[in-house]
Amino acid sequence: MRNWKYLIAAAAVGLAAFLLYRTLSRYSLDELIAAVTAVPTARLLGAAGFAAASYLCLTFFDYLALHYVGRPLPYPKAALASFTALSLGHNIGLAALSSGAVRYRFYSRWGLSAAEVAKVIVFCGVTVGLGLLTLGGAALLLRSELAVDITGLTRPIIISLGMGCLAGPALYLILSVFVHRPLRIRHWSLEIPSFRLAIGQVLIGSINFAFVAACLHQTLAAVADVAYLGVASVYVIANATALVSHVPGGLGVIESVVMYLLPHDNLIGPLLVFRFVYFLAPLGLGGILFAVTELVLRGRGSAFDRHTPGAVKA
Repeated sequence: MRNWKYLIAAAAVGLAAFLLYRTLSRYSLDELIAAVTAVPTARLLGAAGFAAASYLCLTFFDYLALHYVGRPLPYPKAALASFTALSLGHNIGLAALSSGAVRYRFYSRWGLSAAEVAKVIVFCGVTVGLGLLTLGGAALLLRSELAVDITGLTRPIIISLGMGCLAGPALYLILSVFVHRPLRIRHWSLEIPSFRLAIGQVLIGSINFAFVAACLHQTLAAVADVAYLGVASVYVIANATALVSHVPGGLGVIESVVMYLLPHDNLIGPLLVFRFVYFLAPLGLGGILFAVTELVLRGRGSAFDRHTPGAVKA
């Protein structure tokens, strides 16, 4: 079926609308406004700071990926492409396609081939997975009793899940030391990065999600006494669910999972604040940045490319 991607996207948007409606339908507009304004300014600023730190970490996903494909670019270029692509991709959904298309728009101008851009996208996707597994595993093992209370699972299962999560990054690092040829799985071929790049992926991926969880924690802590590691565990579960569903920005999915695992009556306001701070504000900034760079690159060529030999003009 030629239009299967569009059908998946439509289904994801429909699921998002349903989940968001189910989440918000029990509140009146006045209750929603009161819940949002209940988040103190100090907590709002803290959440914004952690969101900014997360997007800063995300720029190093691309910076490392460009070294992985052997086409390193100056950090400002990697940061521009990364922030623009991810601020849009986080909200559009189907991240590999949406943020990937924006990445291709930038990197093709700077001399990368389609195959090289595809490798950058895969590398960044692997970094996301490593970060989620590492943070989730650490949170489950460090506060296993809290994870038991939140999920309702037994402690042995929580410990097993935590160890299983950490086993993934550990195996990846081992492969980076001993495997120096492309790893082939049926029709797929994956070039394992050097140990230096692999450890960079694990570290920067984990730190990124730690900042996102801290952003969420800042908003939730305004109305509920919740531990950071508990919020981190819940966010990993919610984010993994959102990634699997491909719902744009995890819209409705993150809210539903968090409210299910942390059953407090007044979490909807902080969750809406989190969505604005981490998703919608960067979306607005990224959209403006993308429009401006398109005008600049189309009109008179990018200032970034002016001194780059062999750069591809728009």
